[in-house]
Amino acid sequence: MTKKIGILFGKERSFPLAFVDRINEKAIKGIVAEPVKIDKVVQAAQSDYAVIVDRISQDVPFYRSFLKNAAIGGTAVINNPFWWSADEKFFNNALAEHVGVPVPKTVLLPSKDHPDDTSADSFSNLAFPLDWEGIFKYVGFPAYMKPFAGGGWKNVYKLNDADDFFQKFQETNQLVMMLQEEIKFDAYFRCYCIGGKYMRIMHYEPRNPHHLRYVANFDVSAKLMETMESYVLKLNHALGYDFNTVELAIRDGIPYAIDFCNPAPDAEVTSVGQENFEWVVETAATYAIERAQAQKFGQDNLTWGTYIQGAAAPKKAKAVAAKKPAAKKTAAKPAATRKTSTRTKK
Repeated sequence: MTKKIGILFGKERSFPLAFVDRINEKAIKGIVAEPVKIDKVVQAAQSDYAVIVDRISQDVPFYRSFLKNAAIGGTAVINNPFWWSADEKFFNNALAEHVGVPVPKTVLLPSKDHPDDTSADSFSNLAFPLDWEGIFKYVGFPAYMKPFAGGGWKNVYKLNDADDFFQKFQETNQLVMMLQEEIKFDAYFRCYCIGGKYMRIMHYEPRNPHHLRYVANFDVSAKLMETMESYVLKLNHALGYDFNTVELAIRDGIPYAIDFCNPAPDAEVTSVGQENFEWVVETAATYAIERAQAQKFGQDNLTWGTYIQGAAAPKKAKAVAAKKPAAKKTAAKPAATRKTSTRTKK
């Protein structure tokens, strides 16, 4: 029986097509890959795909429902569409603290405007005014205000003081926001984690123009790299993500998880660069094949995080480096590939 691996995507082209080609080039017996094709979605009907890699359902509700229907029949969906639907950044921060990963001080804020079909009577449990003085004292300024669920740097504000906050807060309408401490970092890293075991730590400069963000070269110790590996694994095991990136800002030698809810992370070659792109394509293909070989229709083949499973904390695990051409060792790149992960400096 041939098992199909599909990839569901939107505007992006380089990663999805390279992913399909890479799997088919491997010529694994009983495994083929293709872009997902949908002509009808019938309730409880089993999908033709053993595995689907989801790159777009966060923006297309129809696709999200299609993926949940496929999962019921036994398709292994990467990432779990049920958890992805429930996930949000404020809860993730709380979960990070629960598993011992440092995060910026953060407070959840009610929306400035009432949601549709509600009135002031709907908020009788909410104090008015809120303890703004206590909130500002806890978070401090400068600070960032951002949606509690969302991404793509949409509706993100940098705030210098309370007056600045109240002015910008007027622009948020019905969005539920969170106010977050600014981490003034000495170094910054974006870390791919695939399958909860394959990892690539990439030096990243978010203050650069988009096309130059991976052109960075931070001098950090091997011990700090190991700490980052541990944090990335803890977060992904707790959340249950198969394909995610974790962004870590280093302040005074401590990595703070800034953004770690990216289950459709940027993988376009024009963004991440050729070397990182090659790693993502190869590793994603390898992992998708593993999932296809283990998949059985008629049973649950989704990944569920340890939080959902009721575990107090994720089990300790080691990352596994995907096969790739050996990196040249130079004095300028002390954080070369090690056994537990692949780390890059550009």
